[in-house]
Amino acid sequence: MINRTKDGTIYTLGGPARAPVLVLIHGLGLNHHSWDLHVPALSSHYRVLTYDLSGHGESAPPNGKPSLTIFSEQLYLLLGALEIEHCAVAGFSLGGMINRRFVMDNPGIVTALGIFNSPHERGAEDQKLVEDRAVQTGVNGLAAMLDSTIERWFTPAFRIQRPDVIYQVSKWVLANDPALFAQTRSVLAHGVKELIRPIPPIKVPALIMTCENDKGSSPAMSRAIAAEIQGARIMVVPQLQHMGILERPSLFTGPLLQFLGDVLIK
Repeated sequence: MINRTKDGTIYTLGGPARAPVLVLIHGLGLNHHSWDLHVPALSSHYRVLTYDLSGHGESAPPNGKPSLTIFSEQLYLLLGALEIEHCAVAGFSLGGMINRRFVMDNPGIVTALGIFNSPHERGAEDQKLVEDRAVQTGVNGLAAMLDSTIERWFTPAFRIQRPDVIYQVSKWVLANDPALFAQTRSVLAHGVKELIRPIPPIKVPALIMTCENDKGSSPAMSRAIAAEIQGARIMVVPQLQHMGILERPSLFTGPLLQFLGDVLIK
């Protein structure tokens, strides 16, 4: 069942009422349905909360220019509205940046982190590339960047075999407000700078995963994130690109369940 908070955040909450809470945060241009293939398995063990980021899906636009802090505050208000005091948080791409920001802003709330296909410190050339993409999106619009984005996100074989998924994801992206999408893409480009080598360091148990051929959230980036979180686990899914959570969801859900089972007290 889809619900809405007083401040306009769309969310779903399901699973055993007394189970530990697991929050799932989607990526740029997507919505909470990104997790639909994961929720059945996860909600067998956990109270699973999914929601649309501000300005995404059916949630209200953010109160101000998008930033990691704005998105972190949205999650804080959502947890408060639902009277959730502690939770594990798994985030994909931009969502994996938001959950890191949230831990830094709100120590003591998060019990475990899942960071999937999320970017980290880039070299100068790669940093300029992602910044230029954000600017070009604002100038040329969503449709102009869609084909190249889909090519980066999904493997060639999957694009041929599952046109239904490609159509659905494209529909989600094109439904975004172009100006707001461009601003949020800028958060994806610039926000990593505030997550590098955090002081104090993040000490929450963490599982960091990415895909072998994800150029924007590379295995090297995931290793760098893991190096900054004591005891973090890292896994690289072979062959896939950025959108592994939709191509092969079980390859992420399985390790996440194993990780949470190991680190959370039932």
